[in-house]
Parts: sequence; C-alpha cells; structure tokens
Amino acid sequence: MKFGPVSVDEAIGALAAHSVRTGTMVVRKGTVISENIALQLKQAGVETIIAARFEPDDIAEDQAALRLAHALAGDNIVIEAPFTGRSNLYAGISGLLLVDAKAIDGLNAVDEAMTAATLPAYKPVVAGEMVGTVKIIPYAIPELLLRDGIARAGEGALRVAPYARRSIGVVSTLLPGLKPSVVDKTLAALSRRLEPAEARIVSDRRVRHEAAPLAEELADQARGDAQLIVVFGASAIADRRDVIPSAIERAGGRVEHFGMPVDPGNLLLVGSIAGKPVIGAPGCARSPKENGFDWILQRLLANVPVTRADIMSLGVGGLLMEIVSRPQPRQGGESEGEE
Repeated sequence: MKFGPVSVDEAIGALAAHSVRTGTMVVRKGTVISENIALQLKQAGVETIIAARFEPDDIAEDQAALRLAHALAGDNIVIEAPFTGRSNLYAGISGLLLVDAKAIDGLNAVDEAMTAATLPAYKPVVAGEMVGTVKIIPYAIPELLLRDGIARAGEGALRVAPYARRSIGVVSTLLPGLKPSVVDKTLAALSRRLEPAEARIVSDRRVRHEAAPLAEELADQARGDAQLIVVFGASAIADRRDVIPSAIERAGGRVEHFGMPVDPGNLLLVGSIAGKPVIGAPGCARSPKENGFDWILQRLLANVPVTRADIMSLGVGGLLMEIVSRPQPRQGGESEGEE
C-alpha cells in the first residue's frame, strides 16, 4: 500500500487517510476520492491531501480482519461483521474461555499491521460477551503478510468450553466448635458460584473430621449422581497425609495435586474417585470473594482437565489480594480459614 501526501489530482481513486475539513465541506477518513471530490477540494483551495492507495496484492482492512477472525474462531465463537479494520469475536454460549496463548502471541509477532487481543484464558463468559478482537492497523495489508498471520494463528485459538458438570456433591467435615451456620453459609456461597453454570448441589453430607467416616461418605458420593465432589474440611489440609487426602485414598481414589501457587487458595487439593473429580476446598472457599478455588471449580465445571502442571503454572497473577486480617500474613500461625 502506498501512503503519504499527494496532490489532489493524484489522489483520485485513493482513500483519504485522514478527514479533510474545509469550509462547509468534509471528506471523511476512508472516503474514496472521486473526480468530483477532487474538484471540490481544489475549488476550496486544498492542494494536497494524505492518501492511501492499494497495490495489486493488497487486501483491504475489513476483509483481512474477517479472514483473521475466522482463523482464530473455534467452537462456540461468533464473529461480528468487520468495520474500520476490526472484527470482534463473541461467546456463542456460556462457559469457560479457552485461549491458545502461543497462537495469539505468534500472530501478534508477525507484523505490527495485524493485532489480536482476547480476554484472559479460563475466564468464565456468558453468551454474547465479547471475548476477542482482531484489528488491522493500516487500510490494507499484503496478501502474503495476511497468509503468514493466518498460518501463525492456526485454527481455533479461541473457543468456549460449555459447562458440562451440573450435579455437585458436597461433604463437610465437622469438629467441636464449628457452628452449623458456618457450614450453611459455605453451601450458600458455593450455590452462588454454581449459578452461572446452571449447576446445583444434589447432595449435602456432614461427617466427623476423621478419615474413616469421610472415606465412607466419599465412596458413597462417587457411586451417586454427583459429577463433581467438593469437600469442605472443618480444618484446613496441612499435609498429603492429613484427613481429607487420606480419606480420598481410602475411598479408592487418588490425590492428583495438593497446594496451589494462588493466594488465597494455597491449600487446595485436587483428586479423583471412580473417575469423578474431587476438590478439597481451601478455607477461603467459604468466602464469596474470588480465590483460587473459583479458578479450579470453573475449569472442572466445564470439563476442562486440571493437571498438576496446570496448577503449578498459576503463580504469575496468582496473588489475588492481601488478607488485611493477617497483619503479618507470612509470619507466625496462619489462619486455617483463609488459605
């Protein structure tokens, strides 16, 4: 594409790169300069304008943006018609946004003329929510450059995983001094977290904070209708040999990972029993405020695998907030209810 100042006569057939205002006449940015417009400009005393003229292998900004958007759009993504070199992408359903960060970075590294931006990966989204945008910076880009960008973007780098698990079993362990109202509030907070996924608690069980009765209840939950099991401990998990992980193993399950580089949420456990995922919730999950429990819960509700490596990669951005109630949060005895 040729770009720069030219005489008004030379600009005929090209685009006005910027709006031109003279007297009562306005030539808007992006307007094709016709012979009549050129004549009016000259009559108004305008001798030169900044114009953009396409070359034979150029692809106009809107067409280029649309082609890139189609390359990026995967399952359950809706593409908006392009305008001024921009094409927006929207969630077609409610679910969890999945982003191939390497593909997006690869596209953005090809050339400054092409850009793509998205919401953060694994963000819960609703139908109709904008999740990404493609913008072509100049009025046109060469076909070869566009093809390179599409190749680097791959296919379906942006998609929405629909919520798939809607039946949640909950087991709360009890110790002397733990008020029933605390457990009730915990379940209420969980129910609110489940609402966007249209999921619900189908089983609410409460047992002593001991490995044997908890294991029995977990095994029963695994045989039931629950698609996901959440365990709220009366005491936070302190070790892989503690009550909750021990109970999971006694129930025939396995502990996939304990501990998470997200604060609040450090003391979260992920395991499975009979193929059903189990979350050992950290104490902060009793609070309605966002914490690491939300991140893992949302992924599992959308049937997105959560591996040990996935959890261990959450450290950057994992400091969600400081807990004011702990004046020295990294010193001395930490409150079990906040981790």
